[in-house]
Amino acid sequence: MRLPQPLLEGRLLRRYQRFLTDVELADGRVVTAHTPNTGSMKQCAVPGHRVLLSTSDNPKRKLLYTLELIEVNGHWVDTHTHRTNRVVEEGLRQGAIAPLAGYQVRAEYPFGASRLDFMLENEREKVLVEVKNVTLCCAATVACFPDAVTTRGQKHLRELMAARQQGYRTVIFFLVQRGEAEAFTPADAIDPDYGRLLRQAAACGVEVMAYRSLVTPTENRVGPPLSVLLG
Repeated sequence: MRLPQPLLEGRLLRRYQRFLTDVELADGRVVTAHTPNTGSMKQCAVPGHRVLLSTSDNPKRKLLYTLELIEVNGHWVDTHTHRTNRVVEEGLRQGAIAPLAGYQVRAEYPFGASRLDFMLENEREKVLVEVKNVTLCCAATVACFPDAVTTRGQKHLRELMAARQQGYRTVIFFLVQRGEAEAFTPADAIDPDYGRLLRQAAACGVEVMAYRSLVTPTENRVGPPLSVLLG
């Protein structure tokens, strides 16, 4: 999907109060930008990293700027978690995710105590898909999730396992924003319960998919599949 344009370049000074970042722009001004990401942003929210900001002309907004991309190890990383589902939805509708092509797509499907991200349907089956945004690497070319303990993510895995037992095809889909990643694995050192549940879900028939995103200053789209390492 296309990113907001134009984007302003700057250097990250600090992130604080979860949703705020201070950025020094190319002209020397220091501005505060909204940061739409509830995670730790470990490895990304590092002072000195190059960033790109969008601007808003909405007079009702408290902050004029939004943090859109952060450069990590020479690759642009999309930390804007509100955009993740839209990138995946575009990929689903365009058939860019081969194992999930050929379905009608419905977003925000209620199941159990949750709203799972997508319900896909064709004449043969229904598929429930939950999407997670991945911005952390736990090895040089291995991305991992989560970057902080996630009880919400654990709940989603339990819902997918319950749906699988009811006959749905179920998928946990990791959109990996790190351009150097060649594989994906759970971040056991950060949230061992999530890693345990992910392996349990896979053993129960929940499909674990990881795809790398292709991020540039103008767009973010679903790229190639990655190996999933659960051993």
